[in-house]
Amino acid sequence: MELAHTLLLNEEACSQLGEVQKAEFIFEWLRYLERLLLATSRSDVREKQKSLVDQLLSLLNSSPGPPTRKLLAKNLAVLYSIGDTFSVYETIDTCNDLIRSKDDSPSYLPTKLAAVVCLGSLYKKLGRILGNTFTDTVGNILKAMKSAESQGRYEIMLSLQNILNGLGAAAIPCHRDVYKAARSCLTDRSMAVRCAAAKCLLELQNEAVFMWSTDLDSVATLCFKSFEGSNYDVRISVSKLLGTVLAKAIIFKHPGAAASRQSIRKVSLEEVLELLGTGFQRGSSGFLRASGDMLKGTSSVSRDVRVGVTQAYVVFVSTLGGIWLERHFAAFLSHILSLVSQSHPKATQTQIDAVCCRRCVSFILRTAIGGLLGEKAQIAAAKDICQAIWKLKKLVDAAMSDGNLETRLGSTDVAASQHMLVCALQELGNLIHSLGTTAAPLLQDSSTGLLDSVISVVIHPSVSVRLAAAWCLHCIAVALPSYLTPLLDRCLERLTVLKSSPEAVTGFSFAVASLLGAVKHCPLGIPHGKGKIIMALAEDLLCSAAQNSRLSSQRTQAGWLLIGALMTLGPAVVSHHLARVLLLWKCVFPVSPKDLETEKSRGDSFTWQITLEGRAGALCAIKSFVSHCGDLFTEEVIQHLLPPLPCAVNLLTQLSSILKIYGSPLKTPSIVYRQRLYELLILLPPETYEGNFCTILKELAADLTAPDIQVTASTFLLPPLCHKDDLLILSPLLQETDHRFIEEQLLLGNGVACGSLEYDPYSIYENDVEGNSVPKPLPPTLSVISSAVKLFGVVCAHVREAQRLHILEQLLDSIKHTKGARQQVVQLHVVSSFSSFLKYVAGSKGSLGPEEMRRPALTLVMGALESPNPLLRCTAAELWARLAQVVDDGAFTAGLAQISFDKLKSARDVVTRTGHSLALGSLHRYLGGINSSQHLNSCVGILYTLSQDNTSPDVQTWALHSLSLIIDSAGPLYYVHVEPTLSLILMLLLKVPPTHAEVHQSLGRCLNALITTLGPELQGNSTSISTLRTSCLLGCAVMQDNPDCLVQAQAISCLQQLHMFAPRYVNLSSLVSCLCVNLYSPYLLLRRAVLACLRQLVQREAAEVSEHAVMLAKDNREELTPDANIREVGLEGALLTLLDKETDQKLCHDIKETLNHILTYMAVEKLSFWLKLCKDVLAASADFTSVACVDTMQEEEGDKGDDASVLTTRNDEKSHPFTNPRWATRVFAAECVCRIINQCENADRAHFDIALAQEMMKRDSRNDFLVLHLADLIRMAFMAATDHSDQLRLSGLETLLVVIRRFATIPEPEFPGHVILEQYQANVGAALRPAFTSETPPDVTAKACQVCSAWITSGVVSDLNDLRRVHQLLVLSLTKIQAGKGALSHLYNESASTMEILAVLKAWAEVYIIAVERQKNYNQPLKTATYTEESVRNTPYSPDGLLDLVHTDLGTLSRLWLAALEDFALLTLPSEFASQLPIEGGTFYTAETSENAKLHYYNSWALILHAAALWLTSTDFVADPQEGASHLSRPVTPTSMCQDSSGAIVKSPEDVYTDRFHLILGISVEFLCSLRSDATMESITACLHALQALLDVPWPRSKIGSDQDLGIELLNVLHRVILTRESPSIQLASLEVVKQIICAAQEHVKEKRRSAEVDDGAAEKETLPEFGEGKDTGGLVPGKSLVFATLELCVCILVRQLPELNPKLAGSQGIKATKPHMLSGDGSRLVSAALVILSELPAVCSPEGSISILPTILYLTIGVLRKTAVKLPGGQLSSTVAASLQALKGIVSSPMARAEKSHTAWTDLLRSALTTILDCWDPVDGTHQEFDEISLLTAMAVFILSPSPEVTTISCLQKRCIEKFKATLEMKDPMYPNPAVSYPYIYSLTSYIVEKLQEINNRKPEDTTELQLFQEGIKVLEALVAIAEEQHRAQLVACLLPILISFLLDENTVGSATTIMRNLHDFALQNLMKIGPQYSSVFKSLMASSPALKSRLEAAIKDNQESVKVKMPTPKHTKHPGKNSSIQLKTSFL
Repeated sequence: MELAHTLLLNEEACSQLGEVQKAEFIFEWLRYLERLLLATSRSDVREKQKSLVDQLLSLLNSSPGPPTRKLLAKNLAVLYSIGDTFSVYETIDTCNDLIRSKDDSPSYLPTKLAAVVCLGSLYKKLGRILGNTFTDTVGNILKAMKSAESQGRYEIMLSLQNILNGLGAAAIPCHRDVYKAARSCLTDRSMAVRCAAAKCLLELQNEAVFMWSTDLDSVATLCFKSFEGSNYDVRISVSKLLGTVLAKAIIFKHPGAAASRQSIRKVSLEEVLELLGTGFQRGSSGFLRASGDMLKGTSSVSRDVRVGVTQAYVVFVSTLGGIWLERHFAAFLSHILSLVSQSHPKATQTQIDAVCCRRCVSFILRTAIGGLLGEKAQIAAAKDICQAIWKLKKLVDAAMSDGNLETRLGSTDVAASQHMLVCALQELGNLIHSLGTTAAPLLQDSSTGLLDSVISVVIHPSVSVRLAAAWCLHCIAVALPSYLTPLLDRCLERLTVLKSSPEAVTGFSFAVASLLGAVKHCPLGIPHGKGKIIMALAEDLLCSAAQNSRLSSQRTQAGWLLIGALMTLGPAVVSHHLARVLLLWKCVFPVSPKDLETEKSRGDSFTWQITLEGRAGALCAIKSFVSHCGDLFTEEVIQHLLPPLPCAVNLLTQLSSILKIYGSPLKTPSIVYRQRLYELLILLPPETYEGNFCTILKELAADLTAPDIQVTASTFLLPPLCHKDDLLILSPLLQETDHRFIEEQLLLGNGVACGSLEYDPYSIYENDVEGNSVPKPLPPTLSVISSAVKLFGVVCAHVREAQRLHILEQLLDSIKHTKGARQQVVQLHVVSSFSSFLKYVAGSKGSLGPEEMRRPALTLVMGALESPNPLLRCTAAELWARLAQVVDDGAFTAGLAQISFDKLKSARDVVTRTGHSLALGSLHRYLGGINSSQHLNSCVGILYTLSQDNTSPDVQTWALHSLSLIIDSAGPLYYVHVEPTLSLILMLLLKVPPTHAEVHQSLGRCLNALITTLGPELQGNSTSISTLRTSCLLGCAVMQDNPDCLVQAQAISCLQQLHMFAPRYVNLSSLVSCLCVNLYSPYLLLRRAVLACLRQLVQREAAEVSEHAVMLAKDNREELTPDANIREVGLEGALLTLLDKETDQKLCHDIKETLNHILTYMAVEKLSFWLKLCKDVLAASADFTSVACVDTMQEEEGDKGDDASVLTTRNDEKSHPFTNPRWATRVFAAECVCRIINQCENADRAHFDIALAQEMMKRDSRNDFLVLHLADLIRMAFMAATDHSDQLRLSGLETLLVVIRRFATIPEPEFPGHVILEQYQANVGAALRPAFTSETPPDVTAKACQVCSAWITSGVVSDLNDLRRVHQLLVLSLTKIQAGKGALSHLYNESASTMEILAVLKAWAEVYIIAVERQKNYNQPLKTATYTEESVRNTPYSPDGLLDLVHTDLGTLSRLWLAALEDFALLTLPSEFASQLPIEGGTFYTAETSENAKLHYYNSWALILHAAALWLTSTDFVADPQEGASHLSRPVTPTSMCQDSSGAIVKSPEDVYTDRFHLILGISVEFLCSLRSDATMESITACLHALQALLDVPWPRSKIGSDQDLGIELLNVLHRVILTRESPSIQLASLEVVKQIICAAQEHVKEKRRSAEVDDGAAEKETLPEFGEGKDTGGLVPGKSLVFATLELCVCILVRQLPELNPKLAGSQGIKATKPHMLSGDGSRLVSAALVILSELPAVCSPEGSISILPTILYLTIGVLRKTAVKLPGGQLSSTVAASLQALKGIVSSPMARAEKSHTAWTDLLRSALTTILDCWDPVDGTHQEFDEISLLTAMAVFILSPSPEVTTISCLQKRCIEKFKATLEMKDPMYPNPAVSYPYIYSLTSYIVEKLQEINNRKPEDTTELQLFQEGIKVLEALVAIAEEQHRAQLVACLLPILISFLLDENTVGSATTIMRNLHDFALQNLMKIGPQYSSVFKSLMASSPALKSRLEAAIKDNQESVKVKMPTPKHTKHPGKNSSIQLKTSFL
């Protein structure tokens, strides 16, 4: 292929290739040439132009395929546009000659077509340069068209479109001729030609004025004709044409000149709408004239015309745009509604027609209002719809009021208005549903009276209107949950009052049922008590049904409907009413078959009707129960459900005889009854009705083969039974499109109705399959078949095998014995049922049964495989494979495959070939085992042949689809076939005409499967792989150029696969440009493919994709749709716009994912861009927000609203990139803001440091940091938090919370001591205030409380008065909740008020916790750095300020907190204690809603627990338990805390405290001992902090200390926490609690010892009992010992950090030799904490006990010392070493070391420990360990200085110690500490030393120790002189000399002085003699200036010289060879 990359075609290389490769080679060359020509200079092109033209023309003559000719034509045009144009006329003549040629052979056709395409391309590119040649060309083409076949006509139409496009107005002379030709093509039998003609006419209307003026009517009629028998693509194209022409007719401003030349008639909007209306009503029978059919009265408008016209309406409105629609909405609405009014009786003459027309009208309204109008305009539209409803309501009232009952019910007005009302109500519902809570102002507007208008038509005479009104109420309730309860109350009240009106009973029961169905969409729910009211009402209706025959039917239906709807509320509500429901269920059916017989003989037609209706209702209610209350479906309940079932089945068998007796009125009720019973049985476990299997099977068989079935319902029965991938090869109607809602009716065929609500009122409370639209149940006659098919599968799988065989044969016979159309219907039903059976058996891993079953099964499937109905063939192919799967026998499978092979070889008809080819594919899909290679080879061979059968595109499509399944399932086995398959695919892609789009789609699937099979191998570099890769890319390129959108979608997904496996080889820029062009495609599947691909690309290359998109937009390609505003807002903005318009859920999800990925990778780099995008989206709605300002009380707020509107209007002047985004898009934008902040957190520090950010901005202005956009962030959060939409308010508050948390600590550089957030106080307050109004929903208030507490605790605001504004909001909430669960709103479920109460309490708890912490840190400011910063920053008010704020309410709060904790404790009890719980619930929750309430308690208990513990600690457990009750409007003191159940006895304070203590401890232990996986870090930390707080005061410690089991339990729990949670902060907090428990135990032991001593003061010491663990024996029992539990826990911590400490590991070689190493900061802290605990343990033991644990403690402590004694610069000690030394010191000085009983053992153990330390110096395995000597020496010193001298005085130890000290002294490298560390000490301590030394005159040293002190002091000063810098040395010497001289004795006292003074004198003199010569200059000057000093020195020297003569002085050593003596030696010898 590389040879193809040249400017001129390499003919030599080309001629050597085979035919297929040649075609590929040429196509590749043309692709390359297209890119090359644009990049080559004009002169180079001109040089080669002649040869190029010749080569291209010769290719033109060589029969090029469709993609090649298109590319060839494009290249020719480009070549002429760049090069010279003089030879272009010759080329045009050549083409014309080719077209004129008389050769009609098929082989010549491609050349003719290529010539046609070339002409189109040349004229399009060169346009008017070609002058007058076009008349001849057009004439020639049109002439050729007369004899052309469909491909020719198709290409000619497209070519004419291009010619018109290129010539523009210059082509006017030909317009009429082209118009005529296109007219005939618009009704061509080939659909592709119709599409092409529509495109041609669309181009023509740009210039041909007559099309939208004089000939407007005929264009419309022509389009209507074109819709007849059309397919989806034709409807899309023609509706686009018709809609555009009609829109043009209205908006075109006629220029004067044109008016003078042509008579142009002005068309009004009314005329245009009338014209469209005519098409809708009468189809193509002409404008306002009746055709013969109509006169005969036989014509009904075909559905495809109606659907086409519907789409034309949509195009018409979309072309005119949203602003036009806003202005003309009223006229448009009344016209659209009139389409289903009585003035057009045709549209609604039958129920089926009416349903279909209503769908069309709904579709027009939904797409127009939902797609084109912004929220503001939608609200106005809703008002218009409301007006329309009022008008129609008045008409009905007028009709109802006159005359008697009979006339008024049959009144035409009522019938006329009913369909209009249904459409209006459904659209109103949809509209409000999409507006969500932004619709609140609309409902509050009394002038519109929206709710009244809807409720007023609930009692309309027509059932469909009543249902539509009920559905509308459902939508209102889902959109605005606060209206749910009031609406429910209102409807229940009307239902009770109007019980005697049949319309009211059904209407309001529908309304109540639909509102109950809405509850599951409203998380806040409805009050629990409503269930009781509804149940009572339902019972009442059922009981009173028999009282009045006029109301029997309605009341029965209403009663069961309410019960069925009640079931959707779920187990929590239903459990209370289940017994009554089961009783009603039991009563509805007769008890025994005998009773059934008597019933049969007794009734009449009317009573049977009522009975059947009642029983059907009961079945439906039970079905609802089974599907919504699975948890209640216990064995016991099943036993109650079962008894009526046999009777229900029995009645089924009697129905036919009852029908015979009573006739047709019972027909519908009996069908409905059947359907309901089947539906229930499908849901029930089959074993519950196994006794009735045979009866049911017989009935099902009869239903499926019933003689009266007329309709073929294949399109709703079969698709669920086919594999979803196979549906792609069938009708495009089965695929998902934007028009699915209206296209569905064409799918079902003319005799079948679309689904509609009136067919099954019970579905009003069910969820619709498609999400939020109105449920669309099918008519009972159809749905009963569908249920029968499902049930057949279940029952047949459970009956005996013999019976299975019998029933199957019976069904086969029934197919044989029917004839004609009925045979097809029966076959369809039987195949569906059998398919359902096999699906069930395969799913439950069952078997088919005996071998005899196989033959009839095969007969059945074979028959279906050769059925003319493609859907049936498709199902049969699936069945074929399922059969093999279920039989699971290799020989049988091979036999099946063989049958298909034989059929395919022999058969010639399309039906057999398509069916069996798919059967082979299916076999492979379900049975990988069939892939033995000979099967694979045969399959592939046969399918290759079939796929080249160009006589039948269908066979090609099915064969290729089957091939794609085989490629997919064969996997690596397919490698052998990859190359031939790929070349086959390419050959077909290059040959198959574009008109056969379905073949291309199958080719695309094959290519996709091949790419998947090759997988990552596509990255390879071998020749074979690169050839395959090039072929794949070539195939994708061909498909990308295909005009069919689904083929383009396939191309995109193939490129996506290629990009995944071989990203380097996919040209990203061309792929991205293709994606951008199709981003707004009208085809849903193409948009989905685009987004799926984008989503993948941005995960890897977000930045590149984004850049390519912008580059493309800047190049200004004409392909980009005007919607995609990429140039201004980038790809991201275009995606946001698309998200705003898109309705498909899957697509929206993909768009969000794509945006999230782009944001993750690029938000930090393109920060301003992203923030601007989000701000634009959020601000675009600000004008709407200011319509009704959220908070009118506050004036400043009002100003804010005005500010907002000022800002937005300013923005609107330059067009806003986002016009009126929907609330969902705004919510997404707010979420994006939070994500952006999170992304910045992981990026540069400067994002959260304003000083740094400003500095870096100065260095490089391109830098951008989040902190600089703080104002925008606050503004966005404010806009979102004060919106009408509740979801947006929640997102806004969340954003505000994130902003506060991230920016609270950033200082403001301009105002030291302040933070940057401080200036936004007003905004924060204003954003929060509206959330606390009375009408705000609880979830918003709860979120706002969280923000309040975050703001108060953030420390941003230092002035208490400023803080009070936000604090006041919390105070208000507190007042509101004090009344407990009863006081809050009754609009929602009780659990919603629980949520609000707990949120308030949690917020207060957070504030209180922080306030207490601040006070603590203020009192000990050096504790941690972070808090000191905060306390410094908050100095303007004392830290008690925040505490003062809370203090006033603390009494109330503490009680509420404790009440909440008691509730939580009750709720967390295991289910077996349920009977002991209070019946009325807790303080803040009701018993019925406890399940829902649990979640809210789980979210808030931890902080409340911490706060309560802190409060109890602050009171030291001595506050009066009754205090503070006066604050409450009613005391919410926890029920069991201050009084027991009788309420008579008041507990003592001691008991109350004990209860509180156990409450807090119990909750903590319960939580910590079984941590759920979803337990948050916050909860665990809060819980541990609460325990710490609790044990901070003596009373709880005494409780823990005195109850050893409690302590052990707590330790075990903490041990488990440490094991399961890795977080260091949690482990440290746990250790802190352990420390407190040990402290408590110590206190307890001390107390017991003290009291024992006091009591036994007189007795002998020996008799005292031993206290502490280990008693007299020293044994510690695991599980019973506190000390043992602590040791376990500490060992766990230590071994985790230092695995070498584990003795098991310590033995292994690898561990022994590890060097000492430093731990991480967290590790060090944990180890240090554990060591502190270990050193405290001996104090908890008795002497014997302490002996047991001492070895362990010493081993661990010394182990830590050895493992972490690392040499640090400057002789520092690491924190772990310091901790272990401290611990050793604690252990060594423990009283136990001196206690009589343990003294000896302790001494031995301590000696061993010292030996271990000494052993550290010894080499291990010959290698010397690198320890830090200072650490080890210090450890030795600790032992040496220990209180019991005998530890170290034994000679061997003493000797080794001395050796170590000596060795250290002789070390070469003296250690200098780090100056940074030592200087501050030197500065502060030296002056102190000097002072002490100067005291020599007042305080003489009295013993050797003091003497040493003075001597060491001098040495320090001398050392300081030695290291001082030169300039300071003189001063220091001057300071030192006087001190030394002051030590000298004068001659009078020398004789009488003590030895000590004499020693000091000698020491001073020696030093002076040494220093004098060293610093002689200073010495001399000092002597000169101070005669007194001089004389004293001289005297001393003289005295010294005399005494030297007498004797030599001997140095004196201290008795003990200790540390000090050695140091003295060291300094002496220096």
